Amino acid sequence: MKAYVIEQFGEPSVFKAVDLPQPGLPPGHVLIRVAATSVNPVDFKIREGAVKGISPDFPAVLHGDVAGVIEAVGEGVDTFKLDDEVYACAGGIKGLGGALAEFMLADAALVARKPLSLSMRQAAALPLVSITAWEGLIDRAKVGAGQNVLVYGATGGVGHIGIQLAKWAGAKVFATASSEEKMAITRELGADVAINYRKQTVEEYVAEYTGGKGFDVVFDTVGNDNLQTAFKAAALNGTVVSTVSLSTQDLSLLHVKGLTLHLVFMLIPMLHEIGRAHHGEILFKLAQLVDKGKVRPLLDSKSFSFSEVAEAHYHAESGQAIGKVTLEQ
Repeated sequence: MKAYVIEQFGEPSVFKAVDLPQPGLPPGHVLIRVAATSVNPVDFKIREGAVKGISPDFPAVLHGDVAGVIEAVGEGVDTFKLDDEVYACAGGIKGLGGALAEFMLADAALVARKPLSLSMRQAAALPLVSITAWEGLIDRAKVGAGQNVLVYGATGGVGHIGIQLAKWAGAKVFATASSEEKMAITRELGADVAINYRKQTVEEYVAEYTGGKGFDVVFDTVGNDNLQTAFKAAALNGTVVSTVSLSTQDLSLLHVKGLTLHLVFMLIPMLHEIGRAHHGEILFKLAQLVDKGKVRPLLDSKSFSFSEVAEAHYHAESGQAIGKVTLEQ
């Protein structure tokens, strides 16, 4: 099969087209004929060698997100049949082949039928970011009706799904953005209030929108020193959920305000072979929400083919993309 691999860490130019053997089909797995994939930050972090501990062996086929068609079904799998249209986040990390190839082997537990209302490209934008947002807001924070939820990085991959899931769960949603264009997008996604964080300090918007009490849940998809801002924005006994927390932080406010901090690392089921079925269940429920018009993917205006994977990575890392960067065969 044709695949796009890296044989060393480096800039996006390290991708090269090669021919690889088609994967075998062990029990409990399915073989997906890949139609589309999308770029997530973990993909370019793996490519550049920033997270070598979770990187696949060379030649490495990257990308976890996939949308495609079931090509073959392994022994013991009764949830899928040939030609089913599916989506998943199922590889591209240590021990698991990725989606930048004609075929991708996937643990059937990680896979779900794709939303009927979406194209392959649209469906491929959803798995990693949606599972992350679901684990953070629904599983961990247990967001519900009557809560005020603040979402950081609202037009990013995880953030734009976070807005929609929090709204679906019944919360009043506040979203931060850096421009009028991005603020308008957050409102289109369902945010009740868009906040330009470049024009208002955290103290100012906490005072304006919560009377100084703070938000019940703060969903931080930006990380680093934004965690301190999240602690400031949270209400007493509130909840902070972060998806990017690889930094050293002062936890004093966490203690003084009695906050609960949840850290989400959605790759754990794939890396450690635990709880994989929950990811498939999330994607099954998400597909229903998508087809009911409750959730939709935000795709960047630029689209790429698999042969343009280097350009896709350059664009995803440029900071100029709004929404998910996608690729199609």
